[in-house]
Amino acid sequence: MSVESSAREKRSEGLMDAVKTIIQALILAMIVKIFFYQPFNIPSGSMKSTLLVGDYLFVSKFSYGYSRYSFPFSPNLFSGRLLGSEPERGDVAVFRNLKDDNKDYIKRIIGMPGDKVQVLSGIVYINGKEVPRKQAGKHLLIDDGPNGYFSERLVPRYKETLPNGVSYYVLDVNSQSSLDNTAEYAVPEGHYFLMGDNRDQSQDSRVQNSVGMVAYDQLIGRADILFFSADYTMRWYKPWTWFSGVRWSRLFDFIR
Repeated sequence: MSVESSAREKRSEGLMDAVKTIIQALILAMIVKIFFYQPFNIPSGSMKSTLLVGDYLFVSKFSYGYSRYSFPFSPNLFSGRLLGSEPERGDVAVFRNLKDDNKDYIKRIIGMPGDKVQVLSGIVYINGKEVPRKQAGKHLLIDDGPNGYFSERLVPRYKETLPNGVSYYVLDVNSQSSLDNTAEYAVPEGHYFLMGDNRDQSQDSRVQNSVGMVAYDQLIGRADILFFSADYTMRWYKPWTWFSGVRWSRLFDFIR
């Protein structure tokens, strides 16, 4: 064998090894995405100030077990959940909204099966008992608009504590909006009542015709880790904003 043919054979072997490595990495990434952690990004402000537009997070799909909505294209291969475990009150969960073109939503679990939930003047009541909240400073609320327009304003922020002791921050600029005064909702067995932390700007279980109660099978997973975040100044076509637009303090933060 000549030196030239030996070199060609080594290059070919090296190329095949690289292709095999790439294929193996893609298969591993697909397995992780389907069965363990799936990345999601936040496109709207319904979970401010907990989650912001431009946040990217990992959702643990094994936290609640697996339903048909856990898998790509939602194949109707089985009913119910496999390896299912119950969510906890206060979890930030991703679910499939069957009333809105099968889109994935992210909200906080407020009401459990059998609960009665009502909102009066912005205060949440569970089974007739007030969910305590107290003012916790201000939040800089940034409203994105068309053509890069945005506005900034300071709004009150509140710390809300659920009956199981889980605390988190909510925004409620107008405590007399239609979503701040609701009927009393009875949560059916096998369902959950979810709300956004930005109470004035969230389509959630309070809006029965567009979200309503969320069935256990609709849950996709629990939002666990925020791994990347970029503000409204970052544009992928403007490399000089790639560093300045990153919200560095939010990287690799646990969601609660």
